[in-house]
Amino acid sequence: MPEESTSKPTPSAAPAKPATAKPAPTSSTSAPPAPSAPKAKPTGSATPAPKPAVKPAEAKPAPKPTAKPATSKVEKKEGASHKWAELRQRRAARAAGPLPKVVDASGVVLGRAASLLAKRLLQGERIAVVNTEKAVVLGGYASLLEEYRLAVARGSVRKGPDFPRRPDRIFRRTVRGMLPFRHTKGREAWARLVTYVGVPQELASLPRETLEGAKPRPSLRPPMTLGEISRHVGGVGPW
Repeated sequence: MPEESTSKPTPSAAPAKPATAKPAPTSSTSAPPAPSAPKAKPTGSATPAPKPAVKPAEAKPAPKPTAKPATSKVEKKEGASHKWAELRQRRAARAAGPLPKVVDASGVVLGRAASLLAKRLLQGERIAVVNTEKAVVLGGYASLLEEYRLAVARGSVRKGPDFPRRPDRIFRRTVRGMLPFRHTKGREAWARLVTYVGVPQELASLPRETLEGAKPRPSLRPPMTLGEISRHVGGVGPW
């Protein structure tokens, strides 16, 4: 008997399906729309006029310096302060007024003479005191020199109360202490007083008077003069 084949018939291959193109995956966000073209302006609208160009500012020429009139050193020094102008006015007023009464201070006590002259100055008199270096000051030598030395050392011209060193200025400063100097009446009275060392030429021909009420009492020791005190406190002069 013929042998039966045990092989089973193989199924025929299935026909291949045609490949179909798959659509490309699209993203979840959509692409931005293309910008639209600008709208054209209507032809009837007026267009703004162009602005005029700004001109640059022109630089002005610098003013020429004017030449000041040349002044001398003396004029500058005289016009620097009103104090000197006032002093010149006082000197001119004294020169134009009546002649002063000349008082000789030789041998008179400084304090007594200052009080007598202060009363006369307040009454309107113009007084010139000569030989102020021969006026005397009563007291012990050591105490007087210490008192005037401390008065001079207390201050200076720039700082503090300035005490003079010349005998004529010490005499005038003492008379000022007898006047109400802080008031106008006292200042005007003090301006009518002039003091000198020795006798100046312009007063040599005028009569002199002495202050009898200011003479010192006789003593065994001669009193100290203003000239000696001035030399001890630093005054420089021929007295």
